[in-house]
Amino acid sequence: MTLALPLIALAIAAELILPPALARLATLFLIYVTAVVGMQIYSGNSGIISFGHAGFMALGAYASALLTIQPAVLPTSLPALPVWLAGIAGGQSLLVGTLGAMVVVGLVAVLFGIPLSRLGGSAASIATLGFLVIVHVTLVASADITRGSQTFFGVPRGVSAFVALPAALIAVAVARIYRGTKGGLALRAAREDEIAAWANGVNVSRQRFVAWVLGAIVSGTAGVLLAHFLGAFSPKDFHFNLTFLLMSMLILGGVSTVSGAVGGTALIVVMVDLLRRLEGGAEVFGVTLPEVFGLTDIGVGLVILAVMYRLRDGLFGLREVDERLFPEPAVTAAFAPKTPAPKAASLSVQGVGRRFAGLVALEDVSFAVRPGLVTGLIGPNGAGKSTLINAISGVVPPSSGKVLLNGTDTAQIPVHEVPANGLGRTFQNIRLFRNLTVLENVTVAADAVACPGEDSRAAAMAALTVVGMQDLAARPASSLPYGAQRRLEIARALALRPSFLLLDEPAAGMNPAETDALIAVLRQIRADHEIGLLVVEHDLKLIMRLCDHIVVLNKGQMIAEGTPEAIRANPAVIEAYIGKRRAAA
Repeated sequence: MTLALPLIALAIAAELILPPALARLATLFLIYVTAVVGMQIYSGNSGIISFGHAGFMALGAYASALLTIQPAVLPTSLPALPVWLAGIAGGQSLLVGTLGAMVVVGLVAVLFGIPLSRLGGSAASIATLGFLVIVHVTLVASADITRGSQTFFGVPRGVSAFVALPAALIAVAVARIYRGTKGGLALRAAREDEIAAWANGVNVSRQRFVAWVLGAIVSGTAGVLLAHFLGAFSPKDFHFNLTFLLMSMLILGGVSTVSGAVGGTALIVVMVDLLRRLEGGAEVFGVTLPEVFGLTDIGVGLVILAVMYRLRDGLFGLREVDERLFPEPAVTAAFAPKTPAPKAASLSVQGVGRRFAGLVALEDVSFAVRPGLVTGLIGPNGAGKSTLINAISGVVPPSSGKVLLNGTDTAQIPVHEVPANGLGRTFQNIRLFRNLTVLENVTVAADAVACPGEDSRAAAMAALTVVGMQDLAARPASSLPYGAQRRLEIARALALRPSFLLLDEPAAGMNPAETDALIAVLRQIRADHEIGLLVVEHDLKLIMRLCDHIVVLNKGQMIAEGTPEAIRANPAVIEAYIGKRRAAA
């Protein structure tokens, strides 16, 4: 509603009050809003800048134009139209043309989205650029259907502000609703940290695919509107210039939000219209300005540079306008461990070995983690602890042996399904979703294991309560002090309701007071929920104070296992840590 009211008011003004030139500008703005929002659905939530959505606009424009072209000009415009298209081309209504275009765009988006969803970062951006080039070349080469590089004419011009308004409103509503769904939140989490998202049950590839297809259909609809607004167009109208314009709108307002997409579009449309009036020379306040070729592009570029210099997240930042005006009320719930009961759970490392080319990182490591007990995993640097952690969590499959988590071999299931089988984990280097709130960080994990109809936000708040962070739920994760960030990682892992919790150096970088508070939290978790803890830590004092059982690695081999007292007196452990000569002394 916050974004809908200005759009509705603008459309009414365009139809009833504004002069024809400004009414056309208002209509064009509504069309661009639809296009930029389609780009935002994918780029804003995934963090992958897309150069390809202008290609979807082109597909939508040509598909609808073929269906709606005026029958009288069809023989002249497309004399060599294939027979299989001639039967359905021409004379259809704008609604039929739009629906047909959405089908075509959707099919193409699915086809390209399957491989694209497996890519991330700059590789995915380059792939979207390749998609744009493929669409452009195909349209130019398909002269019998598209007139090639020549202008496609004869398209009915029936798009006014009142026609473009419903599409813009639907696009904004779809984008805003999607952003708040489980899938939208999961994709925003992957935008912040893909590795942490996989580890918290997010199928990143699937979420990227959904956002790609959804954004493509919205952008394709914008292409339909633009085609019927112009009445005549060619492939160059949907190439690099349009891509630059749409990206400018999205980046200026802020890629991360729908509010930024709408606000950035408004600013760029107004600025481009003013600069185009000045580009050919004009008189301003009695001063005659010379003709400046490319003034529009130069002006847009300079404005973007200025905004990015001061506001890296755009004019509207990282939070939606309605989120700031109407924050969600807090929820409370009691933390409930995952069923079946933890006593029935099991985590067994059986003869695990791992080789990287000629390097043996692990060799025949076997031990078990028991529910309700704290198992410590220690060893000198290079002992193989990180490799073993990744093997247990399914990130790096063992070269030999296996890890059985509640009876399931973690190497045989996708990484994002490991948490649902009963394993939560934290990381040696903190991996939070920094630009999400504390509550959103934990909700991502709660969503991954939620039952149908379950309130994930309540489950997330319950996990925050366990670590004493319920009062910080609305704060951005990046604003927390170091110790609180460590506790937030634990709360996020707890929200998975795991049978076992793997903590990778949870006290690293903490001062003594923060370490004591962490030990108290971990002891409380063990006492209240009987979760099996596997703690990897270099702080031997913490290990001896906290753990019931300790496993020691050295040079990829397990050299000792037992109680803290037994490990403390074990000659092999002493030798591994301080050297053979000093141990003998």
